[in-house]
Amino acid sequence: MTFELKKGALRAVARTKGGELVSLQDGDGLEYIWQGDPAFWSGQNPVLFPIVGSLKDGRVDIGGKTCEMGRHGFARGSEFAPVEQGEDFVTLELRESGETLARYPFPFSLKITHRLLEDGFSTALTVKNTGAAPMPFCVGAHTAIRCPLQPGERFEDYELLFDEPERADSHLLSPQGIILHDGRRPMLDGSRMALDYRTFEEMDTVIFSMLRSGKVSLLHRETGQGVQLDFHEFPMVAFWTKPGAPYLCMEPWQGCAAWDNESGKFEDKPFCVTLEPGREKSLTYAFHIV
Repeated sequence: MTFELKKGALRAVARTKGGELVSLQDGDGLEYIWQGDPAFWSGQNPVLFPIVGSLKDGRVDIGGKTCEMGRHGFARGSEFAPVEQGEDFVTLELRESGETLARYPFPFSLKITHRLLEDGFSTALTVKNTGAAPMPFCVGAHTAIRCPLQPGERFEDYELLFDEPERADSHLLSPQGIILHDGRRPMLDGSRMALDYRTFEEMDTVIFSMLRSGKVSLLHRETGQGVQLDFHEFPMVAFWTKPGAPYLCMEPWQGCAAWDNESGKFEDKPFCVTLEPGREKSLTYAFHIV
């Protein structure tokens, strides 16, 4: 099921499969979200829950029970139910099922509200513990922005511009997608980061934690056209593409992949959130057209 959202000249489309916002178009009909292509990646804007990234050997200890999940969890392939809809927003919800309980032994509610703004959209991720035991979880987004946006442009014509000057290293991943505790690569010295496919050939994903910045823009260096991601409620932000693919994923994360030296207990994962019964946590990110 799909839902069309409207606000001023902006148009967007959300769908119940995965709870995703899969289209954002401005008044000129310019599409900002990658429309998916199996030749590169068929995804578009998946929601990451109840894990972000990969587990070590695909398994993790949750409350003394060994649980198995694929990369980024199961929300991305799940069917959400519509809860509320207006002209410019929609709220979709995922609840536990026999299938989810076999992999993640907690009753929960994950509500996603996509809302059009005057100049873009916001997405609120609200997780509630509907069970009787403390519930650890991670959550994040994986929004693929078309890059380049216009014909005749190149990926390398774009750059990332952070709203604060940074001196920051990227975490490094093993070939299995596990974070190396002693692996770092200097990536930011200032507020600008040039884009080059060679970076993603060498390190797959650029991952930052605890930056000073709460906003980052993907901009064409000459025209200034692009988008700005507001991720200030999230402790981590990541960037990913496949070399040669015309998109860049801009990903706010609450939590991350397994570390090679972690305990193996879910609740010990960096930036993991544990909710007491009946409690909820909401995190919102937004994309603004520049």
